[in-house]
This record gives sequence, structure tokens and C-alpha cells, in this order.
Amino acid sequence: MKVSMEWIGELVDISGVTPKEYADRMTMSGSKVEGIENPGDEIQNVVVGKILKIEKHPDADKLVVCQLDVGKEENIQIVTGAKNVYEGQLVPAALHKSKLPGGVEITKGKLRGVLSQGMMCSHEELGLGMGDYPGANENGIMTVVDDVKPGTDIKDVLGLNKHIVEFEITPNRQDCLSVIGLARETAVTFDKPLKLPEVTVKGSGGNVNDMLSVEVKNTELCKRYTARVVKNVKIGPSPKWLVERLRGCGLRSINNIVDITNYILLEYGQPMHAFDISYLEGSKIVVRNAEENEKITTLDGVERTLDPSMLVICDAKKPVAVAGVMGGENSEIKDDTTTIVFETANFDGKSIRLTAKKLGMRTDASALYEKFLDPFMVKEASDRACQLVEMLGAGEVVDGIIDVNNAEDKREWIEVNPEKINAFLGTDISEQFMVDTLKKLDFEVKDGKCLAPTYRQDIEFMADIAEEVVRIYGYDKIPSTLLRGETTPGGRNELKNIEIKTKNVLSGLGLYEMACQTK
Repeated sequence: MKVSMEWIGELVDISGVTPKEYADRMTMSGSKVEGIENPGDEIQNVVVGKILKIEKHPDADKLVVCQLDVGKEENIQIVTGAKNVYEGQLVPAALHKSKLPGGVEITKGKLRGVLSQGMMCSHEELGLGMGDYPGANENGIMTVVDDVKPGTDIKDVLGLNKHIVEFEITPNRQDCLSVIGLARETAVTFDKPLKLPEVTVKGSGGNVNDMLSVEVKNTELCKRYTARVVKNVKIGPSPKWLVERLRGCGLRSINNIVDITNYILLEYGQPMHAFDISYLEGSKIVVRNAEENEKITTLDGVERTLDPSMLVICDAKKPVAVAGVMGGENSEIKDDTTTIVFETANFDGKSIRLTAKKLGMRTDASALYEKFLDPFMVKEASDRACQLVEMLGAGEVVDGIIDVNNAEDKREWIEVNPEKINAFLGTDISEQFMVDTLKKLDFEVKDGKCLAPTYRQDIEFMADIAEEVVRIYGYDKIPSTLLRGETTPGGRNELKNIEIKTKNVLSGLGLYEMACQTK
């Protein structure tokens, strides 16, 4: 799981905490940090330049000579063959002795006899994809679309100066496969308040039940299914902040609607899917098991053959998605889509894992679902997606939500016995510290017992409670002790001594010992 410290810092105040201190303390409290990277480390001495003048190269028809303002007293000159440059354009300018991703070094030199004091960069030369910045151009120099002054470090413009933390999350902590989950751990580790986003959906009128219906036929494999409708959708690029957050977590931007579903995947650890409602026959969603040899072409363009063990999302006639794995090509979001359905659901982890394995298509969604997600976060994640739609002006959310909820709360109260916990840990932790720690971890504590939050499905026994307490208390504070134990004195009994003496006498008389088996 990769996430930027900037994103975590929006939910928990970690100002003044260095990346190394953050990594060390998070690791000690149970969230192991594999490493910290800064995407911009490979980019050095690249700034925003403004093209002031363009002239033809005197000795090359396909080259031009550009004069650039790079924020210094003197302008610089760069020779280029790019066709998309124009006067007044802001571009990334790699100056003399600059560095680019992949170990590329740029120095001044002459091109066909004319001095070139650097290079203007494309998005690829800066290690970016087409969707990573609005000014990227497939066939030329990248244009800086932000209103910045010449000489500004390009890393500040592109958001490449943020520290990205990579966590190793164990399978039992599926709640930490999300930014909110890691922010919770950060808040407790640094004893800071957690500031979760306030989720509100304004709505635009109408009634979702007039536009769509949902039927769940297998309530064992689908514990919860929610659907919301967004009309007057405007498909387009996502804002810069959203693109940067996705990129920091290893995802590329596609369009605003798809990016919103990926954002929820990262923020809540809850997979989502968006359907074009115009392709849902009968304006209906049916969650059922697939029929024998039923087929669907998934979003990757491959036709898949299904079997009855697999859960599928269908409209009134055909499958439109493999539940929890991948959507179908026949209902994908396109540039002309105007009304969409947001699906947010909770599927059985074992079923999703087996389906993904049979089809040979393990995805980000299936990797999460197979760890048995919390069904009680489904609605909030759906609401958050709709809130982002309204924030980005990407569409109008129809009032109401379809929520087919068959989830059961199977949590049980666990005794909090400080004496037993301290004996188990070899510590002398106060009862008050234990209670305060559990409350900070979102446990409900009363009458000497505690109840874990719904997203902590790994909490079952007293030993689990002890682990929660001691990881926040600090493993390094547990006193060292010598190994203790009792052993029985060695030696042979009388019968064994007689047996050994007899063998020695007989072998001394020239006899050989033979193994025999008695019944």
C-alpha cells in the first residue's frame, strides 16, 4: 500500500514529523514501512521556462531556436525539433547540468553549429503518463498550464516533491489497506486527533427507485449491495490534486468518473464500479450466480466463460460484470455517457478469490474483497463518491440510495482483564492506559469488556486485546528477562542400567546384537 504523507497529513496533523521518524514510529506500532521514496529525486535543475522568441535554425529546416526566460538575469537559448512550441508558452526546461528520470543528464552543447543551453521536456522525459498532467502532449513538448512564474521548480508544479510511504500490510489488517485506515493508525501512534472528511450529499431531486431496481438472489455471497444514480454526467479530466493523489498511490488517471471510483478504493479500501445505465436492460440489476458456460466480455476485452460457482452482476437479461473482479465491456463508461449507476457492495471473500483464480484475472478489487471487507462501510463509501461527483461538478446525484443489506453484526464483547493481560505480556501497564488505548483505537469499552469496531475483524480473543495495548504502549518498553523454566535431572533408571550391562557382557563373549520386533 502506497500513500503520500501529504494525504495522511490532511487527516492527521503530522507537521514537523520527518519521513524517517514517521516510518520508525509507524513500524513500531504495527504498520510496517517498507520504504519511503520521493518521485522527484531523479529530477534536478528542471524549471519552468517561458518561450519569448522562436527563430528558424540557420542550417536545419526541422529545427528552431528558442529564447527562454527561466527566472534568471539572462535568458537562455534552446534548440528543438518539436512542432508544438509557440511564443508565450510555458514549458519544462532542463538547464545545463540537469538530471532526468532514468539517469539522463542534460548539458549544454551545439546542435548543427548553434548553442543549445538545455532541453525542453516532454511528459515522458519527466517520467509522466498522458493522464498525469493536463498539458501533456503525445507528440511534443509538455505545456505548463498552471499560472506560475518562470524559474519555478517543475517538481513543485507537477507535485513530484511529496514523500510516498510504502507499507507492508498483513492479510489480517484489511482495514489498513486504505488511507483512512492508515490515518487511524497514525493518529493513535502520534496521539493526535483524527479528522475524517465530513460526508454529505446535496442531491438534485428525483428518486433513484424510479430509475433503477436491484435484486440480490444470493444473499450469502453478497452481504450488501448499494446503488446510486448520477445524471447529466460530464466525462472529462480530473483536477490536478486528484491526479497527483492517484499517481502517488501507483494509479494513473483515466477520467473524472473512473478516477472517483479509484479514489474511493484508496481512501476507504472499498472497491466500486460505475455502469452506464443506458446499457442496463430493464433498468434493473440482478446479483446472482452465473449459469453453466455463460459468457461475458470483461473490460480488458477478453471473453470469459463462467460457471455456477461464480457471482455475477446482471441486468434483466445478461451479465454486465463479474462480481468483485471486473466490469463488463457491454456497460462501461464512455465519453458520451450521460447517466451512470455507482455500485458499492460487499461480496464473500472466499467466493471472489476462487472466481478470480479460475478466470486468471486477479484485480485490485478482487485482492481487497478476498480479505473479507467490512460491510458496514459500504454506504458511507457510496455517499463519499457522490460527494466527490458534486465537488468536481461531474454530474447531478439523484436523491435516494438503494441499499440491499443482509449483513449481520457478529461481534462479541471481550473481557479486558488488566491482571491477565500484564501476566501474558510480562508488563505492568495500568488499566487506565489500556482503556484509553482501546478507545483511541475506536473500541467501545464498558463494564470491564470491549467491543471492536466492525472493520477490525481480526479481534477475537484476549490475546488480540493484549496485542493492541502493547503495540501502542511500545514493544521496546517491555522489560528484558532471562529465560526461566524447570528441567528434570538426567540419568538412567535401574532397569536401563541392567539392560546396558547385559549387552556389554554378551557382546564381550562374541555375540552380535540383533533388532527384533515383538507384538
